[in-house]
Amino acid sequence: MASTRRMILLGGLGAAGALVVGAVAYVGWPRNNIVEADALAAGPNERFINNWIKIAQDDTVTVVIPHCDMGTGIYTALPQMAAEELDADWSKVKVEAAPADAIFANGPLGEGFILSTQGMTDKDIPAFARGLVSNTFRTIASFMDLQVTGGSSAVRATGVYGMRIAGAAAREMLVKAAAARWNVDPSACVTRANRVIHTASNRSFGYGQLVADAATYSPSSTPQLKPRSQYTLVGKPIARVDIPKKVNGTTNYGLDVKQPDMLYAAIRISPVFGGKLKSVDSSAIDHKRGIVKTVRLDDAVVVIADRFWRARDAVAALDPQWDTNGNGAVTSAQIDARHNAALKSDDLKKDISKGDGPDALNRGRLIEATYNVPYLSHAPMEPMNATALWRSDGTLEVWSGTQDGLGSRAFCAKVANLPMDKVTFHLLPMGGGFGRRLPGYFNFLEHAVRTAQALPGKPIKLIWTRDQDMQHDYYRPNVTSHFRAALRPNGMPVAWLNDYTTDSGANSEAHIVYDIDNQALRTAKVETHIPTGPWRSVEASWHGFFIETFVDELAHAANIDPVAYRRRLLQHEPRHLAVLNTVAEKAEWGTPLGPNRARGVAIFECFQTIVAHVAEITLSGGTLKVDRVVTAVDAGMAVNPDGMKAQIEGGIIYGLSAALNGEITIDKGAVVQANFPDYEVVRLADCPQIEVHLLTSDAPLGGAGEPGVPPLAPAVANAVFAATGQRIRSLPLKNHNLTVAQR
Repeated sequence: MASTRRMILLGGLGAAGALVVGAVAYVGWPRNNIVEADALAAGPNERFINNWIKIAQDDTVTVVIPHCDMGTGIYTALPQMAAEELDADWSKVKVEAAPADAIFANGPLGEGFILSTQGMTDKDIPAFARGLVSNTFRTIASFMDLQVTGGSSAVRATGVYGMRIAGAAAREMLVKAAAARWNVDPSACVTRANRVIHTASNRSFGYGQLVADAATYSPSSTPQLKPRSQYTLVGKPIARVDIPKKVNGTTNYGLDVKQPDMLYAAIRISPVFGGKLKSVDSSAIDHKRGIVKTVRLDDAVVVIADRFWRARDAVAALDPQWDTNGNGAVTSAQIDARHNAALKSDDLKKDISKGDGPDALNRGRLIEATYNVPYLSHAPMEPMNATALWRSDGTLEVWSGTQDGLGSRAFCAKVANLPMDKVTFHLLPMGGGFGRRLPGYFNFLEHAVRTAQALPGKPIKLIWTRDQDMQHDYYRPNVTSHFRAALRPNGMPVAWLNDYTTDSGANSEAHIVYDIDNQALRTAKVETHIPTGPWRSVEASWHGFFIETFVDELAHAANIDPVAYRRRLLQHEPRHLAVLNTVAEKAEWGTPLGPNRARGVAIFECFQTIVAHVAEITLSGGTLKVDRVVTAVDAGMAVNPDGMKAQIEGGIIYGLSAALNGEITIDKGAVVQANFPDYEVVRLADCPQIEVHLLTSDAPLGGAGEPGVPPLAPAVANAVFAATGQRIRSLPLKNHNLTVAQR
């Protein structure tokens, strides 16, 4: 998740090991909030019963989701969790996006985030404190405009701490309402398929008949939750509710926005990051057909026209002059040199130390290696865009797909210098996010608002072309990592040392799960003018490659099979061991493959989910083909198995694109790559056969959107070594000559 104001504040609370407690401890949602929610988002004959659930008189249950839709399947998984506890009839369940309003700020997300960083779960909160904790995080979320979608957190945080509680609390309220009408004890009633049933008399009420009465009760923060043995919806491969509209083309993305009298805008941003617009002569385009206005911004020039292609061609014809802020000569080679120099300096900061740390290096045979990964672009299918309307009455309306509807509204209000109640934000589905559309990275929204302010009264759709999108991203960082390990005579490590560069601070993802007595990790901060940000699986995406490739090196140096080596190091981690054993069995590890073929293995945990991949490759004439990826996953359990498999598969494809081809290079201070021909992604013909095997454990629920990425690159790189004897220590693989004679 992004290192934004929200996450810094939440992280600070977690680091302090404390909760900020409000003056009033509500049990469940305050009544005035539900009244406001009814006014804001309830339709005719609908009533909100608590945070995320409203019920109509015809028994329709609508689950309101405080997250965006970027194709991750949470608009099915989260309603499954709520409907399971509510005993709802799935055929009568609908889903809506929560409005970008503080009433729908996502307190459970903050709660789950803090508890997970402290190694806690909901079971660690005493029942008497449950309402206090929930209200505290609701208050914090409202203060921080929190509706973030990221960090693979929707199911494991919002689902666990929000949707399950909301569903179970709503069920209890409905039972109380029915019991009061019958003048019986609530314990004499059961629920089934949107009905409350009095067991003794078999009388029943539909939920719609009870919702008005039920809404007068206070939702409990400690409702009785179902054990897994009673699940009828959770754990089932229910068809995703968002797919039909995406298949038939009726889902409206930001690029699909249409408003009366709408104009279009194209932008040209300073090619060197941090550069400023000095001047631009627009006289050659000002009087061309359809051109409405040229807008000069601090770091860009924008052309507004009646058609996008006219705006695009006009802005491309301009010759703006830029102040590069002294960064106009920076190259990738210079940046790499800075990383290497930083690791050799005396200014490294301690991350962790265990046992005797570096003093244990002299107790065995030294193995040493340095790894590097390049900058990477998010490259979503839908480029950045937003439509904004600045009205003469001083109000602002914005349409865009982002990873935080409420945060986007607050950001636009700040840019426009308006109070929140003067800003309307319409959160739309996204054609890819991967961290690019998180808070802290809303430059496209700022450009859209500034452009709209320059031409009041007209809705203006600002679209970044593909080259502007790729060359003005917030990139996954360039990172270098230097490892040293000492091996005992039996080949097992007695010491593990890792120095790595960072653009911020220490990364917990660098901490290994393997059983090694003596460890020392240090960081070297390297700052450049290149903007960086969260990329699918964030720090895990590079530390997974570094750690799992180096472990493979140790295994081969010890002349021990890579799976057997990991097994020895994971004896104290039964979940990891089960995942490793499963993937080895399903991939038939150790059985012979055909000529020029090999296997590689890697395992990594992030976002509370353990994933292991075995990659099978073919190398022919220097050409690498990944034929098959076999995967084992332990995320506690899968709320929707098909949805989880799809997310793991997506992570594999995304990770494979980066491993094979992904690379953003810098020349003269600017990004060289401009489009998919020079930033290749995996296409259908290159897609491997993928097999995903899900394990169930008693662990807390883990995320699904990102954990499939980190083990992919090392699994492929380790397979390359098995085939050729060539150790891949830098990505992408396209930069390596793979014609080395087969082993």
